[in-house]
Amino acid sequence: MKKFAALVMSLVMVMSLVTIVSAEDYTIRIYSNSNSTERVNWLMNAAKEAGFNISIDDNSVISGDTAAVQAANENKDGDILFGLNETRWGQVINGTYENLKLADWTPSWAGDVGTFKYDGKAYGLVIQNVLMLYRNDELGTNGNELHFDHWADIVNCGYTWYRQGKVGGTTNANINSAMLYAFTDPASPAGGISIDGWKTLWAYCSNGKFTGDSYGFDPLNRGDVQVGTFYSSSLYGKIDDAPASSEHPLKGTLEPENWNLVDIKDGTYYIAEYLGVLDRADRTPEQTETVKAFAEWFGSADTQAAWADEFDSYPCNTAAAAQIYDETPAIYTLPNFALNKVEGTDMLYADYVAAHSKEWTNIMTNLGFYWADMSTAPAEPDWDSLDWATLTQAAK
Repeated sequence: MKKFAALVMSLVMVMSLVTIVSAEDYTIRIYSNSNSTERVNWLMNAAKEAGFNISIDDNSVISGDTAAVQAANENKDGDILFGLNETRWGQVINGTYENLKLADWTPSWAGDVGTFKYDGKAYGLVIQNVLMLYRNDELGTNGNELHFDHWADIVNCGYTWYRQGKVGGTTNANINSAMLYAFTDPASPAGGISIDGWKTLWAYCSNGKFTGDSYGFDPLNRGDVQVGTFYSSSLYGKIDDAPASSEHPLKGTLEPENWNLVDIKDGTYYIAEYLGVLDRADRTPEQTETVKAFAEWFGSADTQAAWADEFDSYPCNTAAAAQIYDETPAIYTLPNFALNKVEGTDMLYADYVAAHSKEWTNIMTNLGFYWADMSTAPAEPDWDSLDWATLTQAAK
């Protein structure tokens, strides 16, 4: 349960935490995919109160982790990178993006984020996972419980489900990673996924319901579908606000009344969002210290507790989590298959996703997955005659 009494003072503590004076009124340029308008406005106001000038685009300009990291790489003007996930951070640290290099940096709270860190480079902010929810009332399963072995079992569940309407986006990519987990095959030419995996994902698209919503919460809340997918951050806040957008809303947050999590034996696909300081040759030493001071402030327990309270997220920083929760919410106690080793490799599944994510995006784009208009749905591919060597490459 949330510690409501502690929250009243959290923002005050954040505002008084830092008294750094920005070097030469330096404006810190930030790139992030955790950039809804609400998050951007909150961060800009809190940073200003703490003595920092920042610049960050909201998701009307940059949407998704791929867009964020590509913009940072192309513009070459970034000071801070935050959000993304292990897939993108591994690529940044390993030099995939030629213009992005992380400065050496170890914050005072580095020991509070457990394993969510790349020592000396980037440190965890928010634990995020994708969830599969269902209604168990008369608009859902009528009291029947849903138990799956794998995420992909949704295609045989007997109920209507929401599916996303586009390939791109961080949450969409994580849902795809969850759906494909049961079909890893290092020997497969189809991006390391068995052909049955792609057939199943196609069935998820062709038999699922796309309602025009960005994510699966809203159609589930309205009763348009019986099963939906969503991301953990903001779930409880969305349920609190559910009556505003539905005549038959989901009820109960930490104690569900007419909904539940699908019990999936595998668990789910977790990521963590991280924070790192970008190296820039055109910054003065004083400006670099200002950037690092901002990163120190933003990842600190008090700031992350305030952020978590505002946006219903779960901090990597254990001291921040202790300020917010008496106990860990159920959505963060699910098994994490992102850290399972992929059979036939020495890779964790998160690393496997990183190694193949570009191929998966190309396959889905080239074959036309996730059409928005059901009336113009493409024909199912002839799976036995596909040229996977071509399909795993970007379209010309």
